[in-house]
Parts: sequence; structure tokens; C-alpha cells
Amino acid sequence: MHNHKVTLIPGDGIGPEISKAVQTIFAAAGAPVTWDVCTAGHTALASLGTALPDETLASIKATRLALKGPLTTDIGKGHRSINVTLRQTFDLYCNLRPVKKLAGVKSRYDNVDLVVFRENTEDLYAGIEHKVGKDAAESIKIITAAASLRIAEAAFHYAVTHGRRKVTAVHKANIMKLSDGLFLECARQTAANYPSIEYNEVIVDNLCMQLVIAPEKFDILLAPNLYGDIISDLCAGLVGGLGVVPGANIGADCSIFEAVHGTAPDIAGKNMANPIALLLSGVMLLNSIDARDIGTRVEQAIIKVLSEGTTLTPDLGGSATTEDITAAIIRNL
Repeated sequence: MHNHKVTLIPGDGIGPEISKAVQTIFAAAGAPVTWDVCTAGHTALASLGTALPDETLASIKATRLALKGPLTTDIGKGHRSINVTLRQTFDLYCNLRPVKKLAGVKSRYDNVDLVVFRENTEDLYAGIEHKVGKDAAESIKIITAAASLRIAEAAFHYAVTHGRRKVTAVHKANIMKLSDGLFLECARQTAANYPSIEYNEVIVDNLCMQLVIAPEKFDILLAPNLYGDIISDLCAGLVGGLGVVPGANIGADCSIFEAVHGTAPDIAGKNMANPIALLLSGVMLLNSIDARDIGTRVEQAIIKVLSEGTTLTPDLGGSATTEDITAAIIRNL
């Protein structure tokens, strides 16, 4: 099996602990991965004076594959979001978030199995904003046909290749007739090329209500950037929170897999962090490099540990340490 070089950005807060757990489990599973460990975020800012060092960017340019722990982004001040910068630098147009109820994780819902496809490069996240006088500010929402067609194609292609049956486009075109209207036009145009996949459209506020009432009605959700960001966290809440949900940012020739939870500074360094979200993101990485058999073994080991319920970290209702749960997953490989 071909060995792949992967950039590893441990990140801030609990990032180094959960990254170490992933490295340990990957080694035990025989994953065909060699890590190039790089720094970013506050850790890099403190030691190198920049939140996104050139060496880290150079590594991703070379490997075209990265696994990233959580990074601190200051709210309302400080450096620009590193996540947004990485997405735009490498044109990672597709944010992919599979949301699945895992046995043993506490949740009110039993049969959630959703995938969110979020457009990742434009919309309000283009970051084009300015002050209008001293008492107003304006943000510009950009939707293009090229970006909308590209994310729609990704969602429908995934549906066909992963045995999914339905794609639901998420919008607010009743109010934003031009921008969200264009997004829907592109989704409809793409749907026409995939007659075997059911297609429908739901207004974003109505979707949020329906997700909370009956999430099992949905399969693939296709959304512009802002709504996609909001609903992917809402969906994570349906299955036990961000600690058990993986994520990926995918471009034409580069992918960055990441845990989407925060840096949890309050428990950093205490050997209490839950590595599962980052580990499942690592499983997505393995699947993308044709190491699906190893990815499946790791995923099944996680499910076994969760369903046994005896080795759970505090966020999952147990008292196990990061090292305990890592060891338990390795025992079940």
C-alpha cells in the first residue's frame, strides 16, 4: 500500500493531546501515513509571530493532504480566521460534514444519518465588509453560478457513489431572490442530470425546525456557506455534539480534514479531551487515500468502545482520560 505524507497541524488547546491520540491509533492500525507536523494558530503566533507560518503552507502545498486540530480565532478582533484563509488559499470549496448517530452516545434521536455539503468559499464568508459612516456597517453576500454548480455537483456525485437517495437544497430565496435564487437555479440544473436522486428545497428556518422534529427525513443537505455552517452544528447537536462529528474541506487537488469543535482551553493539558471527532476526520482521510479497510477498522473500534460505554471521556458522560480511550480503541482494532 502506497504511503502518503500528511501535514498534521495539532492546533491549540486540547489539539496536541487529541492529535497525539490519532497518531498513536493510526500507528497501531498500520495506517499508510507519514506525518509532517506543522504549527498554526496561537501556538504559532507565540513562537513564530504569525498564526499561519509559511512552512505550514508550504507543507500543505507539498502533501495536498492535512489533518488539523482546533485553532483559536479571536472574535471581533485579531488575525483573520485561519480556517477561512486555508479554504481560500487552497480553494477548498466543499465543506463535508457527515452526521451520524453512533451507538452508545447519548442523544434524543436514534436514526440520524445525514451529510451536509456546505459551499466553502463565498457568501458572507468572502469577508467583504466596510463601515458606512460611524454608525453602520455593510457586509456583501456573494453567490456565483460557478461555485454553486461546483458544490451541487459534489453533493449529487456523493449521493450516487454512496448509495444515498435524496438531496435537499437549503435557501432563503423567498427574501434573497437574486443570490439564493441563483444558488437554487444551479442546484436544479444539477439535479436534472441525476434523475435517480430525489431532489427538494427547504427554506432554512423551516429546515431548522424540521431537523429538530424529525431529522430522519433528511439525507444530504446542500447549502450555501452561512446556512451550511449553522445547520452543520445544529445537526451535530442531534447526535451528541461536536465531540463525535468529523469534518473535511475538499478542493479539486487538496483536502484538509478537521475536528470542528473548539480548543477547550479549560481542559487543555488535563488528559480529559475526547479525540473521537479528530479520529473520525482521520478515518475520512484514510477513505480518501484508498485505505478504506483500515479506516473501517478504526471506525468499528470507536463504535465498539462507545457502545460498551465503560471507557468514555467526561464530555460523553464517563471519567476516562484521553489516554484511556485511546488504549481502548487500540484494543478493539
